[in-house]
Amino acid sequence: MTTLTRPLAVITGASGGIGLELAKQFAQNGFDLLVTATDFKIDEAAKSFQQLGANVETLQVDLATYEGVEKLYSQIKTLARPLEACAINAGVGVGGEFTKTDLQEELNLIDLNVKSSVHLAKRVLPDMVARGEGKILFTSSIAATMPGPFEAVYAASKAFLQSFSEAIRNELKDTGVTVTAMMPGPTETNFFHRAGMDDTKVGAGKKDDPAQVAKQGFEALMAGKDSVIAGSMATKIQGTISKVLPDTVAAEQHRKLTEPGSSNK
Repeated sequence: MTTLTRPLAVITGASGGIGLELAKQFAQNGFDLLVTATDFKIDEAAKSFQQLGANVETLQVDLATYEGVEKLYSQIKTLARPLEACAINAGVGVGGEFTKTDLQEELNLIDLNVKSSVHLAKRVLPDMVARGEGKILFTSSIAATMPGPFEAVYAASKAFLQSFSEAIRNELKDTGVTVTAMMPGPTETNFFHRAGMDDTKVGAGKKDDPAQVAKQGFEALMAGKDSVIAGSMATKIQGTISKVLPDTVAAEQHRKLTEPGSSNK
């Protein structure tokens, strides 16, 4: 007989990369899971979470659509269990010169990174506040701390998330609900390939371990921290410096990493 005494966590974009590792963190720390992704790989990923002791529900859904987020929230309500934590992690990048990148890809990026994050938070937070407890984790990025030439829309979407998470954290400070922004640097996932950035310095360079990033993000969430620069010491230093550099300088530094063809320079 399955026990339902474990707390419940939702993790979006959990079929690979940081989302997969976040789900593992929740599973091995005593949570049951509802995990989502757009592809069938989510069912395969669920097996690894179950091996860590979690009861796992999966949902294959496109959160870039209004209907997709509503379907996820409906699934949360159907479980009829209090939602202890929600890792709003699903996201995508688009690299290249803004005048040449595909408009639909960038509008889809905004729909997923920005609109769906606001939408899902809007649905789950009132329930948490009514209960007087709960935790939200947004996967932001150190890209949120600087303008991002050659991934201009992506960096702007993460800056939005960073501001949004800090603002609602302040609104909720007396409710028992906490909001944490996790800010990874370049991480060893499929992100750069999907974003068309294989020929960039950052795409071809050394990256952080997604398991390390997820562990630091999970620990910050559990501790109720406002944000964490997650990853290696080099990432932490880069993120800290970027916060204080003038935007013009930070943009130029970013350009050196993301300009198409920069991997050969």
